[in-house]
Amino acid sequence: MDVTLHLAQQPDADELLGRSPLAALVGMLLDQQIPMEWAFAGPYAIAQRMGADDLDAHEIAAYDPDAFAAILSTKPAVHRYPGSMAKRIQQLCQYLVEHYDGNAAALWEDVDSGAELLKRLKALPGFGTQKAQIFLALLGKQLGVRPEGWREAAGAYGEPESFRSVADITGPESLAQVRAHKQEMKAAAKAAKASGK
Repeated sequence: MDVTLHLAQQPDADELLGRSPLAALVGMLLDQQIPMEWAFAGPYAIAQRMGADDLDAHEIAAYDPDAFAAILSTKPAVHRYPGSMAKRIQQLCQYLVEHYDGNAAALWEDVDSGAELLKRLKALPGFGTQKAQIFLALLGKQLGVRPEGWREAAGAYGEPESFRSVADITGPESLAQVRAHKQEMKAAAKAAKASGK
């Protein structure tokens, strides 16, 4: 895995996401209740604050929880909820250490099918169905991880050029398209709620 992603819209942060499976997973975990670029810049900020070139699941899993929360809370904070996200990142890393010897890429390296990969992603702490499908689509569309049936397992996010999620963002133009789609979805949900459906 060594591609350049364009999710943080910051060259150093995007370079890390493209070469580090753990950084990509952590970025996906952080991608809630904050702007996407902020979430995907998070892994780079964490690595920098830990004095490292990359994230290490073993190191993060074993880190003192209060000290790790402080790393995320230091201004500018890595997330709107740095304390709870620090806990989630540590839980994710502990799970990876326990099940995959700390190697995030092992989640998909020997997988036989999209359905199996989706099952593995959904088992991760902090990954519900939607987050797992979006990450699966990102793996398939941009990182070349394409087990049989990956598009189907990713659901609507797997559709070519659907511009529904981070899986389709390759630069500023596609970022704008994904933003527009999300705003349409929010407006539709609001309208449905208002009409009592």
